[in-house]
Amino acid sequence: MKNFLPMRASAVLFLALTTGACASGGAATAGASAETDIERINPAGRGARQAPYTPAVRAGGFVFFSGVIGSQPGGRGLADGGIRAQTQQALENMENTMLAAGVERADLVKCTVFLADIADYGEMNQVYGAFFGDTPPARSAIGVAGLPAGAAVEIECIARAN
Repeated sequence: MKNFLPMRASAVLFLALTTGACASGGAATAGASAETDIERINPAGRGARQAPYTPAVRAGGFVFFSGVIGSQPGGRGLADGGIRAQTQQALENMENTMLAAGVERADLVKCTVFLADIADYGEMNQVYGAFFGDTPPARSAIGVAGLPAGAAVEIECIARAN
C-alpha cells in the first residue's frame, strides 16, 4: 500500500496536465494543429532527426521537453569529463531547446534526471544545483539500467508556456 500513494499522486498530476491540455481551447499558435492545439518545437540547426521524437511540444499551457543527454554540439559525441561534464552539457542542451520554445529557467516546473549509475547522484546534484541556483524546479532523480549512446545522464523537463 505504501507504493500506491506515489503512483496515485503521479496519476493525479498526469490527469490534471492532460485535462488542462484538452480544456484549454485557445487559439492554435504558429505551427500548431487547430484540432489539437499542440505545437511541435524543433530548434534550428538540429538537422535530420536521429530518432522518432520531437524535442519539445507545447500543449495546454505547458511545454514538455524530451530528454536530453550530454552530447556535444555538432555530433562530436558525449562531453568529456564524466558525469559532471555530461550533466553540464545536458543542461546547456536543454536550455537551447527551451530558448527555441520561448521559455527560460524560471518557467521550468518539473525536471526528471535519469542516471545510468545512481552513485553519480552527488556529482550530478552539484552541477544541477549550480545551474539552477536558489530557484530550482521540482525534480526527481532515478537510477536506470542504461541511457542512449552510453550517456551517464539524461534530463527531461516540463515548463509553463509563456
